[in-house]
Amino acid sequence: MKFDIPRFKTPWKISLEDHYQTPATLEFAAKYATGSREAWQRLSSNLLDFTKQRLEQMDQTGVELAILSLAPGTENIYDKRRSIEVARRSNDAVADAMRKNPDRFLSFAALPLQDPEEAIKELARCVKELGFVGALISGFSQIGEEDTSYYLDIPMFRQFWAEVEKLDVPVYLHPREPLLSQQKPYEGHPWLLGAAWAFGVETATHALRLIGSGLFDQYPGLRIILGHLGEGLPFSIWRFEHRNELDPRGMNLKKKASVYFYENFYVTTSGNFRTQALINTILEMGADRILYSTDYPYESMVECEEWFRTVDISLEDQIKIGRLNTRKLLKLETRLAKLPKAA
Repeated sequence: MKFDIPRFKTPWKISLEDHYQTPATLEFAAKYATGSREAWQRLSSNLLDFTKQRLEQMDQTGVELAILSLAPGTENIYDKRRSIEVARRSNDAVADAMRKNPDRFLSFAALPLQDPEEAIKELARCVKELGFVGALISGFSQIGEEDTSYYLDIPMFRQFWAEVEKLDVPVYLHPREPLLSQQKPYEGHPWLLGAAWAFGVETATHALRLIGSGLFDQYPGLRIILGHLGEGLPFSIWRFEHRNELDPRGMNLKKKASVYFYENFYVTTSGNFRTQALINTILEMGADRILYSTDYPYESMVECEEWFRTVDISLEDQIKIGRLNTRKLLKLETRLAKLPKAA
């Protein structure tokens, strides 16, 4: 399918953050349905669907290819055995959708990071056997007990990162809320939780932990994707770097902190349809590091397209952001040729 330039300005687009759930995982998304019972019915229908309204909305908004992902994912399943089972079944379900719609869907893997060795095996299976293009991880993992949080910079995950670099695929670091025991700053202010604020703070902090831990000195080939135009980091990375140069507090890196952000990170437009923010991000890290995305179905494909179609940037940058950067990052010319086809 090809779309005409007058209607969409760019011939077609690739969307990096299009979420799904399975019947077994749908409960993970229930807390993000706001407003009414009808809102939850609409959200759950869109999350479960691979064949009707998702494709209809992609056609309507000029999205030829969507990279699917389970979000919220399995990170909140603190039972290791169950996390492994749910991740594998979710990946099998979306792989089936890919086989049935090979020209429209690819996917990021859901991973049972409660067991790093199993996560390594599952990522390898998804990339090598199922044709997935990377992984999406929704923040920290809970392991063994509910009130636990294991962030991806800690030593137990280093072998996982070694495998990610070896497989040469990106990881999308997706938001999640801090644990209930860590939500004291939000008490009495529920409007600060979720996507409005807490998501961005939590994910930006996680990304800075990755940088400050020396992860990218050890594995310089890693590529991390952040949504929502970088969770505020394009605006604040200079200050983070500047203050730590004056007072490093034990942080010992081979490069300036901002260089890791420019070299190892990409950001998407998901859920941040704001021209001023996009222009600031282009000025800070360049148009080559920005990728088109909606955050469907938590955000609207139509709203994203209406904004992006008229955004005041050059057509060259719009085409890069809309599709070319993603094709290059995910090596789609090679990967699409290797995809399993429908029987």
